[in-house]
Amino acid sequence: MDLGGALTPNLQTSPHLPTSRARPDIGLLGRIRRIALVAATIALIPAAFSFVSALSQQSNSPFGIRSVEWLRDHGAAGLVAQIESTYYALTAPSKGGPTLRALPQAGVAGAVSTVSSEYRPARVHAMLHPALAGEGVWHATRPSLEAHPPVLVTTLRDQPEYPRVVAGVAWIDTKRTRLALHAGRLEPSVSLPRGTMDIPVGKRPHLLASFNSGFKLSDSHGGFVLRGHTYAPMRDGQGTLVGYANGNVDVVDWSAGATAPANVSFARQNLPLIVNDGKTTANVSNTAEWGATVGNAILVWRSGVGVDKRGNLIYAAGENQTVQSLAKTLVRAGAVRAMELDINSFWVSFITYGAPGAEHPANLLPSMNRSSSRYLEPDDRDFFTVYAR
Repeated sequence: MDLGGALTPNLQTSPHLPTSRARPDIGLLGRIRRIALVAATIALIPAAFSFVSALSQQSNSPFGIRSVEWLRDHGAAGLVAQIESTYYALTAPSKGGPTLRALPQAGVAGAVSTVSSEYRPARVHAMLHPALAGEGVWHATRPSLEAHPPVLVTTLRDQPEYPRVVAGVAWIDTKRTRLALHAGRLEPSVSLPRGTMDIPVGKRPHLLASFNSGFKLSDSHGGFVLRGHTYAPMRDGQGTLVGYANGNVDVVDWSAGATAPANVSFARQNLPLIVNDGKTTANVSNTAEWGATVGNAILVWRSGVGVDKRGNLIYAAGENQTVQSLAKTLVRAGAVRAMELDINSFWVSFITYGAPGAEHPANLLPSMNRSSSRYLEPDDRDFFTVYAR
């Protein structure tokens, strides 16, 4: 018997041995995986190029901040807001506990007398009792201007449930000062002549103060007007810090349409008003109004600006603030209308200058993250300056 010939058919047809038909299936799966990997890599190239391009631009923001901003601008704003909200919730201060024994010094030593032929705002009444020494008392920002100060500053505890939280407040006499809006290196993200993107050297002899502007326009969906030209369409119903050609300024609920009237020199919008008719507005408790970034009730660095009944400006800022606590502080300081400005520790700044030429800069609160020389070099964000008339 020819055993070799008899076994040959069995080896070729045995169901327990691999056949040549299985090999093409394995090869096909491998090719599909390689094609998917190549396709994913190709799809990521534009994003990678955009990320590298964004981070290679000139900036005075660190890598981490620019990375987060890039994510916000490329579809991850909701994710970033959720992460931030979680972080702030975990790091929020505990309610109650011991209060402070002293407040940080604001302005030059010594209180400014309210006995004067010129108007002075009343002391800001303390929210916690007994009041600490100097709480809510206004101070001048420059020794040479103590007799007739155009800018006053003070500090106070503004949340009874958090007795160690401090807010800083500034009052600006609009009859003796001139407000200006400056474009930053990256914001507003529209095409416009940006100038020096810092405080112009030629204007520094008259410089009194500078402070942060609002959210990125992509978050606020508001308008931007500079030197009488509307570069981003204005939006009715948004809180707006507006400067007029005659030098007057105001904080208004905008209702003049997409293009600013001819008498508007500059305008910066940022979400709805948080104070109107001397009262906090209903929307400070509406989370939907503040969905562009972290919500209204998250404790975070916040800033805002308003006007009093005489048309003077009031700025307020502090760590661990809600929209409502910020609004209440502005009302307590005399604001009849007010809007929130930017939030988060990296963006909130109010700086005073103790001598002409931008000399002796000082932050309103010592806990402010950015250097007091922030706006003396090109900055990424737009900002405001206060000059003596």
